[in-house]
Formats: sequence, structure tokens, C-alpha cells
Amino acid sequence: MIDAHQHFWRLDRGDYGWLTPALRPLYRDYLPTDLEPALRRTGVHSTILVQAAPTVAETRFLLELAHAHEFVAGVVGWADFEDANVADTIHSLAADEKLVGLRPMIQDIADPGWMLDARLAPAYESMIDHDLVFDALVLPRHLPALRELVGRYPDLVMVLDHGAKPPLKSGDLADWKREIAALARGSPIVCKLSGLVTEAGSAEPGALREATDHLLDCFGTERLMWGSDWPVCELVCSYDTWRATSDALLAPLTDAQRAFIHSATARRIYGI
Repeated sequence: MIDAHQHFWRLDRGDYGWLTPALRPLYRDYLPTDLEPALRRTGVHSTILVQAAPTVAETRFLLELAHAHEFVAGVVGWADFEDANVADTIHSLAADEKLVGLRPMIQDIADPGWMLDARLAPAYESMIDHDLVFDALVLPRHLPALRELVGRYPDLVMVLDHGAKPPLKSGDLADWKREIAALARGSPIVCKLSGLVTEAGSAEPGALREATDHLLDCFGTERLMWGSDWPVCELVCSYDTWRATSDALLAPLTDAQRAFIHSATARRIYGI
């Protein structure tokens, strides 16, 4: 089993602008020794480690952790897509075999069409050249632009993080459902079954079932991959609890269908 989305951070590095004391219990160091016991308990063999700070320095820090801990199968890092020398930066980072993708923090960018800016073309083209995956950290308002981006770069492998963060607390999922269906129908993008407990503020299967069922209907089991979003999930529940909740949500599937979500899709997309 592969956890396709988890994080590490060390506060004294100082580049996590979003991580403040108000975000307890997240405001402390989270490192490999903190995660390893949960991996053993839940039967997770390897992980994809995803950036949490918009700096190349943090990406290099994550790559160091990946080389020091065998269970980290790959790193989704960060590069400044607007930088004139971004292609050189990506070339340098991609020299490390543990780098499998890049993720600009689009959810924090005010312009919902930012990803379509022509200035970003060198970044996308360099990612294609180096067989890197584009992780799309977006909100529902970004989905029309993401759909256009997929059309512009059909050779760029793309992953939708956290199902685009459906507004589960409000319960008004109509617009999200429409845009997710259009994206899944019109592109080969795959989606992470992750982050939903944070959006719902609950780990009860009933609070997540409508969104999960819609993602299954739209993407199918071969285009979904399981992720914990640990330690962010700790705002709502433990790693073990999310594993149990997701098991309940996926219980109607066959073993073969669950195998895609738990392992095969991540292996195919990230080249594990």
C-alpha cells in the first residue's frame, strides 16, 4: 500500500508561512520517526512526500529525508514557475531520482487563472522534458482553468490534490460536482482521495460519502489514489482513523478495485 500524499516539516527552517501557532496541533515538528509507527500499524509500505513550503530549499530538505528513509518512494517538490530561470531550476532538481513531481501552491494565489499565464510555459515544458508530475493544489474555483491547462499540455501528467477540496462543511456540492465531472470526463487527470476529513471537519464516513462516491463515479478506481494528507489530517483525526474511515468508504469495492486506489495508480503515475 502507498500513501500518495503526506508531509514533513521542521519549524526552525522558517519557510512555512501558513504554519502559525494558531494551527495546533500542527505547530510542531513532524518528521519520519513520527510517521513510521502509523505506517507499520496501518500496513502502508511507502509514501509520496509532498512540499509544504514554497521554496526550493524545502524541496532539497525533503529530498534529503527521502534518501535517508527508504519508505519515502518519491518527493513532489516546488519551484518558482514565474522565475525566468525556472527551467534550469527544474533541471537541477530533477537530477535527483527521488523527485517525481512539482506543486505550485495554487490555492494561495488570488488569480484563479494564474496557471494559464503564458510566462509559466517554460516550467510546464521542462516538467514534460523531465517526466515530472504536476500536482494541482486547487480549490473548486480553479477547476475551469485546470481543465483548460490539461488541454494545453496533454503530455504533462497531472494529479488533482484532495479532490479539489469540496466544500463539505457547507454541504453545497452542486458546483463542485459539476466541475469535477467535466474535468474527469474531458481529461486523463487522476485524483487523490485525500484531505476530505479536513474539509468536512469530521472523520465520520457519512460526512464524506457523498464526495467520495462522486469521485469514484467520475474518475473510477483506476484514476484514484489514496493519500493521508498527514499530518494535516491531525486537525481532525489520526492517521489510523483516516485509514479506517477510508476503508469503510471503499468497502463496497472489490479487492482488485481497491488495489488501484491503494497502490497501482500511484505506482503508474509517479513511476514507483
